[in-house]
Amino acid sequence: MEKPIIEIVETIDTTQVYDELSDAKSGGICVFIGTVRDFTDNESVISLEFEAYKSMALKEMAKIVDQASAKWPLNKVVIRHAVGLKKVKEPVVIIGVSTAHRDACFTACRYMIDTLKETVPIWKKEMFKNKSVWVSAHP
Repeated sequence: MEKPIIEIVETIDTTQVYDELSDAKSGGICVFIGTVRDFTDNESVISLEFEAYKSMALKEMAKIVDQASAKWPLNKVVIRHAVGLKKVKEPVVIIGVSTAHRDACFTACRYMIDTLKETVPIWKKEMFKNKSVWVSAHP
């Protein structure tokens, strides 16, 4: 596997990930993009704010890549999570994987987003019209 791209960023550019993941060895590229949705628990969401313990988050994200690469034959990986204030429809996380075959690609991508939400120290505040609430990022 090539050196993964693992970043905490202010803004996620979804257009660059294809070029970062494509290579001649890969027959499949899977990308998950998490965005801000407009409703949570029947309340209209105005925006989300993300904070991270950056050094620990990057270490945990690298650990997720190591775990995934031990389970599946990955060629390239990109993991980016945004911090700061994000509006509805704005991307907040992108995980991309390229592999020789689709099964490993889909499975590894799903594993990485699920594990990221469980283990990486990134916190989310939901902003509504009349209140804001810090919530667990874990599903």
